Amino acid sequence: MTIVQFIVAPGVHLLDLSGPAQVFSHAADRGADYVLRYAGDTERVPTAQGIDVHTGTGLADPGPDDIVLVPGWASRFPGAGALSGRLLAVLRTHQEAGGTLASVCSGADALGRAGVLDGRRCTTHHTLQDGLAARFPRASVVRDVLFVQDGNVITSAGIASGIDLALHLLEQRSGQTVAAQVAREMVVYARRNGREAQLSVLLAHRSHLDDVVHRAQDAIDGALEHPLSLDALARHCLVSPRTLTRRFVAATGMTPQAYRRLARLERAERLIAAGAGMERAARAVGFTDARTLRRLRAQAREEADAPEDGEPALP
Repeated sequence: MTIVQFIVAPGVHLLDLSGPAQVFSHAADRGADYVLRYAGDTERVPTAQGIDVHTGTGLADPGPDDIVLVPGWASRFPGAGALSGRLLAVLRTHQEAGGTLASVCSGADALGRAGVLDGRRCTTHHTLQDGLAARFPRASVVRDVLFVQDGNVITSAGIASGIDLALHLLEQRSGQTVAAQVAREMVVYARRNGREAQLSVLLAHRSHLDDVVHRAQDAIDGALEHPLSLDALARHCLVSPRTLTRRFVAATGMTPQAYRRLARLERAERLIAAGAGMERAARAVGFTDARTLRRLRAQAREEADAPEDGEPALP
């Protein structure tokens, strides 16, 4: 049995709490052995949305295999984020014992007060990153990402990204299939990449349940700037190239080569929109030069207006 212990502070955002809670609740409904617990410094904790959360004052004694998670709060709320030394000590002790410690949004501030962010990479909501870095200068605040895991401490950007964090933890503990099934039940896309802002091509082609294809997509998404042949990708997934292609098409509607091309083009478009020049964007996604990127962008626009007759070769 895995206890998921939520530490709830005054002014907590309901979605910061309920999003991750629903992930593990759905997993438990599907037979996974998760038990949810809630604790605060008072029996009823007021939320930013005006609904009190009944926590009781009892605190489960988390073991090293359990998860302790601190949801974020609204800074405008009177007494927002206040946690007693007793609860902060629980966070510190749990992390030191090897247990998983997580936060959503401003919950990272509680982890900082507990002393567990020193020397670690972490993140929080983009509007709170400067403040977190100033209060905890020994922490390394990573910007513009959904979540960051550093050892047994994982922090997320806030609000909906808490669901991404919880799905990530669920996948680590219960596998890709369970995480994908829970995401489908919640009508969200599984496995958003924690390292960067989500790309729509990833959203559009991740709502399947094929573990082999998820593994292939992980390899593609993590190495867009490097050469990656179909044979090498198939070896990574421990299947033949023919089997990988068949399963990839069945799960996503396209071949691995087509998926990789779309992912590279989309990342390049995002870099260009952020102000990167054509040459820099091209090299950042592994194209030899800007001319190649311009050609593929033009080809993609043409293909958007007409059905494809065949699979174009990837450079």
